[in-house]
Amino acid sequence: MDRDEIEEMFQALGPVTIRRMFGGKGIYHAGRILALEVDGEILLKADAESGPDFEAAGSRQWSYEGRSGKPVKMPYWSIPDEALDDPDEMAIWVRRAYEAALRAK
Repeated sequence: MDRDEIEEMFQALGPVTIRRMFGGKGIYHAGRILALEVDGEILLKADAESGPDFEAAGSRQWSYEGRSGKPVKMPYWSIPDEALDDPDEMAIWVRRAYEAALRAK
C-alpha cells in the first residue's frame, strides 16, 4: 500500500506519519503509533477496551509465531470489512485505534 492510500485511510484524524519498521510500516498520528502495515495489510491498534469491538466486527487479531512455536498475539487488528469501502465507517475505526494509542503507556 502506498503513502497516498494510507493517508487517505486516516484522513479523518488529520496528518499521519509513516515510518518503515520490521519489514512493514508504522503509522503515527500526533506522535502515537496507531496502526501497522504488514504484508500490504493495515492493522489498527486496539486494547482491552476496544479489542472486543474489533472482534465483534469480525476483525482478526494479528499474531506471529513466537520462539516456543506458540502464537504471540499483538494489539493490532484487521480493519472490519464494512469499513474498507465506507469512509465514514473507516473514520470510526481509525479514531478507535487512536484512542487505544492514547490509552497505551
